Amino acid sequence: MTVFVAGATGVLGRGLVEQLAERNHRVVGLTRDARGDNLVTERGGEPRRGDILDRESLADAADGCDVLVHAATAIPTSRKPTEQEWVLNDKVRVEGARNLVSVGAEIGAECLLQQSITWLARRPDGSPFDEDAPPNPNRVTRSALDAERIVRRGGKEHGFEVGILRCGWFYAPDSAHTRQMGAGLLDGRFPVLGGGLLGRRDATLSILHVEDAARAFVTATESNATGLWHVTDNRLVTLSTLLRDFADQLDAPEPRRVPGWLVRPIVGKSSVRLLTNSAPTSNARFRETFDWEPKYPSYREGLRNVVETWRDEGTLVERPEGYEWRGN
Repeated sequence: MTVFVAGATGVLGRGLVEQLAERNHRVVGLTRDARGDNLVTERGGEPRRGDILDRESLADAADGCDVLVHAATAIPTSRKPTEQEWVLNDKVRVEGARNLVSVGAEIGAECLLQQSITWLARRPDGSPFDEDAPPNPNRVTRSALDAERIVRRGGKEHGFEVGILRCGWFYAPDSAHTRQMGAGLLDGRFPVLGGGLLGRRDATLSILHVEDAARAFVTATESNATGLWHVTDNRLVTLSTLLRDFADQLDAPEPRRVPGWLVRPIVGKSSVRLLTNSAPTSNARFRETFDWEPKYPSYREGLRNVVETWRDEGTLVERPEGYEWRGN
């Protein structure tokens, strides 16, 4: 097949381009500059210039493609994201979905796959939920739900198949947020945020190594199945367990526990909400539909890959007193 990837230079898109090319698909990656061209070319894809927010350039870039993948986001990576940063992410999700639906209809695409997030259906009481749970969006996740609805409606109106993959919380060696976490743990500046007045309540998270997210999209691309799926690893984990295991693998100090409300003025309420509210879900439906298994079934294997990759590429340098962070 010929697969068009919007977001081809992002953390998910890079892996998706590489894995699709390895499986002998022709991959067209949307780029905006020479650096993006190189990222796509190095992974076996064909770069085409355009902008997810510019419908005409998008149509030119996606011409001739059978499957369209909307993996583009603008998730803020600053310590305390501003409202303007979240507005840009909303535009990329929503206007990007609207433009891809229009382009898909124009070029006669067979399928559109949409990246989304599991925690837009998080229950207020923190109880487990699945794909049948009613959405429960907040300010940050509303645009992900809007994008889902746009592509569903577009598929019905224009006759192409639609698959929505709601992914768990991403982590990977080349994820900006994972790198911030690793550097912060080594410096003793990345605490365990807890819920409640004293910060003693742990949030249970559903997470996913980005390599497995890309594998899931490749699997869906090669199938004629349509629907909505949650894509996570096989094991729920609390934030406390995740960070303490990560610190242990880095030989870093054990992270201290801090009440989430205390750091809200520093990191913003969106980050505190994400890390202090449970969102336990399962990949059971995706595994059953596609006979799929994650390469990294839990945080332990995934974090080991992160640390080993950082060590191999020189991001971590081993010293007698422990690891030194050399990354950006």
